[in-house]
Amino acid sequence: MASSSISFSKRPSGQKGRSLPHYNFSAVQEKYHGRIAPWFVSVPLAIPGLRTRRLRFWLPNPRRIHQFSVSRFGRKRGFAVMVFAFAAMVFTTFALAKRFATEEKTWPVFTGDPPTLVFQREDLIGIWKWEISSGHYPSRRRIPEQLGLKTVLDNPALPPRKASLPPKFQAPAGPNAVTTHGIGPRRIYLDIQSQPPNVAYPPRPVPGSIADLDIIMEHCDFSTQKYVRDCLEVLRLGGGLDNGRRLRRNNGKMDDWKYIYLEQPDSANETIPVDASGMDETRPDIITDVARENPDIALTKKRGVEWEVPPIALPEPQRYRSYPSLSTPCDPENPRIFHMFWTGAFTDKPYLALLSFLFTQNTGLHIHDYPEETAACRPKFWLWINPGPAAAVPNPSATRDMFAQLKSSPWASPFLHPRFKDVIQFKLWNTTEQLDGVPELANEWRKRESLFNSGGHVISVPPKKQESNSAASSGTSNGTSEKDKADEDDILKRTGSKSSTSYDRLSVILSDMARFILCHRFGGIYLDADTLFLRDWEELWGWKGAFAYRWSRLEKYNTAVLHLNKGSALGTFLFRTALKNDLDFHPMTVSRYLKEAMLESLLLRLPDALFDSAWLGTEYYQRDRPPQPFFTDFGDFFDTPLASSAGPHALGFDGFFKGAFSYHFHNYWWKPFDPARNWPDLGPQFIAGEQAARASIRAAANAAALAEGKAEIPVDEDDITSDQRDLDWSTVLKRTFEAYIRGERPNMYGEWLSW
Repeated sequence: MASSSISFSKRPSGQKGRSLPHYNFSAVQEKYHGRIAPWFVSVPLAIPGLRTRRLRFWLPNPRRIHQFSVSRFGRKRGFAVMVFAFAAMVFTTFALAKRFATEEKTWPVFTGDPPTLVFQREDLIGIWKWEISSGHYPSRRRIPEQLGLKTVLDNPALPPRKASLPPKFQAPAGPNAVTTHGIGPRRIYLDIQSQPPNVAYPPRPVPGSIADLDIIMEHCDFSTQKYVRDCLEVLRLGGGLDNGRRLRRNNGKMDDWKYIYLEQPDSANETIPVDASGMDETRPDIITDVARENPDIALTKKRGVEWEVPPIALPEPQRYRSYPSLSTPCDPENPRIFHMFWTGAFTDKPYLALLSFLFTQNTGLHIHDYPEETAACRPKFWLWINPGPAAAVPNPSATRDMFAQLKSSPWASPFLHPRFKDVIQFKLWNTTEQLDGVPELANEWRKRESLFNSGGHVISVPPKKQESNSAASSGTSNGTSEKDKADEDDILKRTGSKSSTSYDRLSVILSDMARFILCHRFGGIYLDADTLFLRDWEELWGWKGAFAYRWSRLEKYNTAVLHLNKGSALGTFLFRTALKNDLDFHPMTVSRYLKEAMLESLLLRLPDALFDSAWLGTEYYQRDRPPQPFFTDFGDFFDTPLASSAGPHALGFDGFFKGAFSYHFHNYWWKPFDPARNWPDLGPQFIAGEQAARASIRAAANAAALAEGKAEIPVDEDDITSDQRDLDWSTVLKRTFEAYIRGERPNMYGEWLSW
């Protein structure tokens, strides 16, 4: 059977089947690496007099009960079943307590996650001061009062305060500082619109423009009951993406939706006395005698480790430089590098991520001879390739082998074209080299028992064993050795996730750590490989603070998008804390690091509407007013439900979460974007790779047919009848990006690729 006949079943319209689970399991599997919670969990209890021994009790696991009940009975009935089970367990516990317990006996108290903190208050205050002085806190969000900061700090990333502040920015009177004193350049907020008659495409962002993420939080924060649909409208209008389709009239109130600004030259700035809303900077500290003797009294240290000593060593704060003060468009302290990490054979997933980058970002490819002096800073895309299994060590010829494989891959070879050399670069990932390049880890990471720890789930890598020649040469009748088959099932030898059952857990765990290493060493923004760009990121580059985004409805981080400043104090904190917590970089664990240290505001948790607009809908939230398109499952991107399958072809790229900066499709590595044309379709310029991909698919289909006793059937892949009648969203986006490379259409800003 040829590739053009491949089809995927769709949910029939109006079908009333078992309701979807409350949680989207593909998203859970992505970060929990496919683990299904066990039915019972062990609870260790201390044995009096034996400090090194624990008595283990096995109790029912609420998470597993919840998963089973919701998937088996649906959301509503499943929730009722779970509540009933919980009530029965509580009733049984108290019944046993009443029957057998005495007044002298007490029941053990179970706590949540153990503490992770290893830094004292003095160090935490030093981290805040360093980040603010370096201009990495361009926000008026309050500093935690519990931090105990006694001085209102100068903030070069904020303009001076106005004489009177809105109530939402006024700090309550108290002994500790919760605001900063803006001494930075003034801001001018832009009204961005396409000007007639050029309204077919939105205008490129103004070079040096900055997104005020405080304003975005006001309109998009799920914690304040803001809808993703409304957030996307604000992002569209404020960013000028509603070109020629502006249906809102500017009656003065629309100024609240202007979230993009330009900084004025320093000469335009004026000095305004600080308005600290009741804070007196010269007032003596108000602190209790107990706190004077022990300033860390309110902090809970990680058990079994000592505080970090000596105090955290930080370099001199970086000098904040506004865009007008730069001598070149690119700030060397804040390089515009997108990082992405990939393991295994190059497929259509990194292929489409790169195409979406070229289609949306200001790469200058519409100009044949890009000028050296320009107002815009060209972003770069560094794709880091881990050539083998996550636990393997690259061989000496790894770089040469990597480029040889990329050149032979139909999906990767187009990006080796000289036209893309200034904006796309392939980098070899070497775990040892990268860890040694992080000063906070270099001298100690080898003392860890394992590098593969995710959320407390540690995967140990045993020493490599010498294989016998007989075992290496033994094979099966079809030419595949027994060793090769075993390697496919061995979690330590997987290279990429080829199906939902062969999930490459080690590579995902390694990527959890890699994103922090890359941003800390080189600066820039990391994105997961299952991410597609949907608009220019110019305004996000201008905002100098660190950020990730929200884990759906939870007040936790998802680091599928991560911005850290190069060599920052925040990065130092994260690496030293992770080192004392067994190198655990799972986003849930990182959330605990920052919360316990009162540093959450330094890594701004943006609403997932900006990067992951479908997530809340897949978990049964905001379905009364969903965004466009309406996904109830991440799989809808690849297999669009029949009832809404007219949308992708009719609306195209402009109808796909317009306003969001990117889309995260959460895993699905094994699902092709375009089942009927599962090859790179980039035109005559890259026809050799296309023909090789078609031949490979045809040969595999014919081999499968012969194995089933069927005759080979020649198939014309370009026959329109072999195509899907209703194109899915993944197919529409792939074919849109490819049309830009073929020269059949401009990019999203109306710019034609110049070869």
